[in-house]
Amino acid sequence: MKIRHFFPLFTLVVLLACNTVPKAQTPPVNQSSNPPIVQSPNPPIHSPFVTWDKKMVDLGKVKKGEKRTLFYELTNTSGEEILIEIVDACECTKIDFPRGPIAPGGKGRVDVVFDSTEKDADETIGITIVFRETDAAGNPRIESVEYKFELEK
Repeated sequence: MKIRHFFPLFTLVVLLACNTVPKAQTPPVNQSSNPPIVQSPNPPIHSPFVTWDKKMVDLGKVKKGEKRTLFYELTNTSGEEILIEIVDACECTKIDFPRGPIAPGGKGRVDVVFDSTEKDADETIGITIVFRETDAAGNPRIESVEYKFELEK
């Protein structure tokens, strides 16, 4: 994969993500004679940050040298404005994505043009989408979608 224009930022995001694991805390020791009351933890219900109309597109058979267009539509389900900072894929993939903020409940579209000219075999291509926003732990929000094809020579 080749990262275009944002290599230093992407590298920083990845490095920061690796160093933000919260440390476990030791619960206080109960010294009373009564056994502690154990409550089952109720994890908070998190809605997805974004939802996609599809995460995988099967292009089927593609002739070598053929170009195909496809798209992925996302819906902002975060409750806050979001912004795509980086989109990365194989050199065979040209991508256009929304450059401005996407409002809560709003939609955005990632348009893709696949060029099979340099391909010699069937493949699944991943597209990585990095958002400006972080999760509650400060980790970057990263989503991925894919497409695949069978190459006809």
